[in-house]
Amino acid sequence: MSVLLLRLSAPMQAWGIQSRFGVRDSTREPSKSGVIGLLAASQGRSRDAAIGDLVALRMGVRVDREGTLLRDYHTAQDVYRARGGIKPTELSTRYYLGDACFLVGLEGEASLLTALHGTLQDPVWSLFLGRRAFPPGEPVWLADGLRQGDLLKTLSTYPWLKGKPTTFPLVRMVLEDSNGNEVRSDLPLSFALRRYAPRRMVNEYRRVDIQESIGER
Repeated sequence: MSVLLLRLSAPMQAWGIQSRFGVRDSTREPSKSGVIGLLAASQGRSRDAAIGDLVALRMGVRVDREGTLLRDYHTAQDVYRARGGIKPTELSTRYYLGDACFLVGLEGEASLLTALHGTLQDPVWSLFLGRRAFPPGEPVWLADGLRQGDLLKTLSTYPWLKGKPTTFPLVRMVLEDSNGNEVRSDLPLSFALRRYAPRRMVNEYRRVDIQESIGER
């Protein structure tokens, strides 16, 4: 199998999976729906385009810098109601991650990952990290981000993106696993209809032995 690596680093990111009404949440690491949306944007796929090939990719996340979960309070005026009319004031609370950095790995067929590696370098549409207001702080594309091997080994050996984690050599990883004990409803079935299915994963600290960071190359 092949693995495509992405660098998701920015002053602000947000990866919501259960936002309702006036509260927009964020998980502590990238959601699969958000990453698939980013990949689709790089290829210029429309919201109603098929995404089955992207959904089939197995995803893993290495947390190089946890970031800080922050809360923002919003007040909007003259908001259009879904049933018609205008609401004078709408209050909302929005959560996001400040100063986080993640190495995301996608495992699948080489041909698809090679195509994605190319479009991430020169995306059709602008890329953002969960919300349109949050562009990447560094390129998502990594020159050596297309690799041979399995997902866990690749994430466990690639150089650090941001120095070394404070928990070194234990690093938090979130890996898709059909037998995982954590379930999240962030597997997109349709972006046009906003339909999602659950997926299982493991979220745990793993021992690694990485000797260098990208900045030390």
